[in-house]
Amino acid sequence: MKIKLSFLGAAQNVTGSRHLLQADGTSVLIDCGLYQERHFANRNWDPFPFPPAKINAVILTHAHLDHCGLLPKLVKEGFKGPIYCTEATAEIAKIILLDAAKLQEEDAEYKRKRHKKQGRKGPYPEEPLYTVEDAEAVFGHFEPIPYRERFILAKDDKVEATLYDAGHVLGSSVIRVKARLDGDERIILFSGDIGRPDRPIVSDPTVFHKADYILIESTYGDRIHHNTESIKSEFAEIINSTRAAGGNVVIPSFALERSQEVLYYINELLIAKKIQPIQIYLDSPMASKITEVFEKHADLFDTKMTNLVNNHTSPFDMPTLHLAGSANESKAINRITVPIIIIAGSGMCTGGRIKYHLVENITRPESTITFVGYQATGTLGRRILDGEKVVRILGSKYPVKAKIERIHGFSAHADKNELLDWLKNMQTPPKQIFVVHGEEKSAKEFRDFISEKTGWNVTVPEYNQQVTLN
Repeated sequence: MKIKLSFLGAAQNVTGSRHLLQADGTSVLIDCGLYQERHFANRNWDPFPFPPAKINAVILTHAHLDHCGLLPKLVKEGFKGPIYCTEATAEIAKIILLDAAKLQEEDAEYKRKRHKKQGRKGPYPEEPLYTVEDAEAVFGHFEPIPYRERFILAKDDKVEATLYDAGHVLGSSVIRVKARLDGDERIILFSGDIGRPDRPIVSDPTVFHKADYILIESTYGDRIHHNTESIKSEFAEIINSTRAAGGNVVIPSFALERSQEVLYYINELLIAKKIQPIQIYLDSPMASKITEVFEKHADLFDTKMTNLVNNHTSPFDMPTLHLAGSANESKAINRITVPIIIIAGSGMCTGGRIKYHLVENITRPESTITFVGYQATGTLGRRILDGEKVVRILGSKYPVKAKIERIHGFSAHADKNELLDWLKNMQTPPKQIFVVHGEEKSAKEFRDFISEKTGWNVTVPEYNQQVTLN
C-alpha cells in the first residue's frame, strides 16, 4: 500500500488549509479551509484538484474559517461523506459557516450594484461563493468524535484516526492517522494550529512521543511571543484610568476564543478586586453564540477554568455581563452615560458592530480603544494603531482623540520556541517533518530552526505538491 500526501492549501501561506491523504484506496481530506489573503482569493473559486464525490471523509482540526470555510463548496460540488471533528468544533463551525455565507451573499450583492453603476465586471463572479442554503447543507455531514477515540477510515482497519486536544481554540484537534501497510505501521500527525501552554480556558496541547511524519504549522515560526504575565495588570490600568476619566473601554475582538479570553481576564480582575464592578457588553451575535457553546462544553476546560465554573465564578456568568443580540440592543449601548466596557467584532475593525462604537467613542479623549489582536496592514484597526490622526469610519471622517492601547500576549498560536518544545517530545526522530500553515519566510525560517536544533529531516512543501510516504 502506498500513502500519498498532497498539499492543497496553507503551503507557504497561512490560510486555505487543505491536505489530501490517500491510502489503501481511501481519500481523506484534512481540513477544507477558505483562503483569506487577498492575493490568494482566486483559489477559492478554482475547481477542486480532485472530484469531491471521490473523497471518502473530511477530518477538521478546528472551526476557524481558514480550516473549514470551503466545506459548503465541497458539499455543493458532490462530497457525500462524513466530516469528523469534535462536537464543539462542529457546533462552532455551523455558526461560523452561516456567518460566512451571509457575508458572501452580501458581498456579491454589493459587487453587482457597484459593477452595474460603474458599467464594468470585476475579477470575481458576482455570485456568492456559497449561500446560506449551501452552508446549511454541510450540517448533516458532521459526525462528532470525542478526543482519544479512534475511528476507522479504510476497510479492514488499515487506516484509522484519533483526535487529540491541540490547545488552540475550544474543540481544536491534532489528528493522528495510523496506516498499516505490508505488516508495518506508519503514524502521521496533522498538527492543525497548536496553542500555547498555560493559556486560559482551554487545556494545553497534547504531546506525542512517536510519529513517522508530521505536518506542523508555522504561523509564528519566525518569532517569539510576548509573555502573558502582564495582561491582567495592563487591563486593570486601562479599565481603572478610563473609568476615572468617565469614558468607555472599547475592545475590537474576534468572536472565537479572543472574546472569551477577554471576559476571562476581566473576571479574574473582578474576583481579585483589582477593578470595581462595571457593566460589560459583548456586542457580537456570533461571539455570543460561540460563548454559549463554551458554556455547554465545560468538560473541555482546563483545571483553573473548571474550578471557576464549580465555584460559580465563571467569566460567562458575570452578573454585569450583557450579550447584545439584536440591532436595537446594540444601538442602546451607545445611549448609556456611565463608563462601560464594550467588546465587539470585527477584531480588525473591518466590519461589524465595532464600527458604530468607534464612531461614538473615537472622538472622546476620555475613552480608550484597546486592541487585543493582530491588525493587518491596510485595515481600519491598523490605521488607528499606527497613529493616524483622522480616520474614515462608515463613510465619514473622525479625528482620533481617544486613547489608543494595545495589549500583547493574546496569540492562540504557539511561537517558534513553543512549537519546537512540542516537537521535541518525540523520543525518536520522525522520518520527515513538513512545515505548513505559515508565510514563506516564516515557514522556511522555522524549517531551518528545527533542522539546526534537532538535525531532523524538515521540508517546506510547495502548493499542489504531492509526496509518497514510504
